[in-house]
Amino acid sequence: MSSSAAAHTLSAATRYTLRNSPHSPKTVTPALGFGVYLSPAGQCTKSVLAALQNGYRLIDTAQYYDNEADVGEAVRKSGIPREEVYICTKILFPKASVQETLESVRDSVRKIAGGKGKWEGGDGYVDYFLIHTPSSGPAGRKTLWEALEKLQEEGGTREIGVSNYGIKHLEEMFKYAKHKPVINQLELHPFCPQPELTQFCTKHDIILQAYSPLIRAKKMDEPTFVTIAKKHSVTVPQVLVRWSMQKGWVPLPKSDTPDRIKLNGDVYGFELTDDEMAKINALGKGFEDGQGALCPYNVHCP
Repeated sequence: MSSSAAAHTLSAATRYTLRNSPHSPKTVTPALGFGVYLSPAGQCTKSVLAALQNGYRLIDTAQYYDNEADVGEAVRKSGIPREEVYICTKILFPKASVQETLESVRDSVRKIAGGKGKWEGGDGYVDYFLIHTPSSGPAGRKTLWEALEKLQEEGGTREIGVSNYGIKHLEEMFKYAKHKPVINQLELHPFCPQPELTQFCTKHDIILQAYSPLIRAKKMDEPTFVTIAKKHSVTVPQVLVRWSMQKGWVPLPKSDTPDRIKLNGDVYGFELTDDEMAKINALGKGFEDGQGALCPYNVHCP
């Protein structure tokens, strides 16, 4: 979706179609998510509950975060029907075989569901299961993908995708994947825009989830952000979330502070102009290939 199209249609009800979905009708995703990286056990449940109470409907977790069970508990406590909440999780590295890797991702589904998965007579599933990083090498990446395909076939996940994958990793998997990934979750913000990779993903109908959209609060005093925020009477994080959404990405802001959780999701009452979008885009000059990344930049790993 183009930034101009996104700007005029964004609302809490906005959903993007996952065009690489094998399902009919195809699965969708909310346009805004909530991240729980480094949210500790106990606190994570409270934060996810706050997010759900404030209109977020996509929650992003991972095996590496060690809070999958907390996310599932929060969704159950919220009282919101499970089918109205979209849960994304990720696996970091493969096990010794496809079958052992499958057992690992099944365990994640059980943790989130708080019970049995669909493949064993329960009702547990996740909406999106991603490979967290391409850093396990070609053989490891293939093992991970084959395990996720099996999980999808048995109903443990609606959709499967990747994270931190570069163009070469995507082209590699296109040769063996039954379906292209529906999502590539990347570090995306004004100082890590990754234009070549994002354009490639868009060309191949891969939805872009943006982690660290708030730049881990390291640029809150950037004059361009401050000026635009004052003009719209909003916060700098709100500007960053709105910018990401108007780019057509799905930002995943995170916080464990209830007021910030609410504000970060309150981004539908204003719209960035084309000029404001251009000024923010211009900050990425010289940072097109990960020079401003805050996290391990694995898109070029072997």
